[in-house]
Amino acid sequence: MDIKITDIMMHIDENLNKTQRDALETFVREQDGVVALGYHDEKPHLMLIEYNPDKVSSGDLLNRVQDRGLHAELVGFI
Repeated sequence: MDIKITDIMMHIDENLNKTQRDALETFVREQDGVVALGYHDEKPHLMLIEYNPDKVSSGDLLNRVQDRGLHAELVGFI
C-alpha cells in the first residue's frame, strides 16, 4: 500500500499557552488524514503538520484552525 505524505508549516498568530496549544494539537490530530504534528518550544507559533493529501488539503486544515477563532496562515506554502 502506497500512502502519500506531505507537510505544511502553519503560523498561529495568537499567543497560546501550553493548555491551549495541547487542545489545538489534539483537534488537528483528530482530522482525517493527519499523520503527525508538532510544535517547537522555542517557536510555539509554528506548527508542523504531516498529512495525507488524498484525505485532506492544506487549505482545509487551515480553515479548520481558523474556524476555531484563531488567526493562522500557511508559511512557505506555494
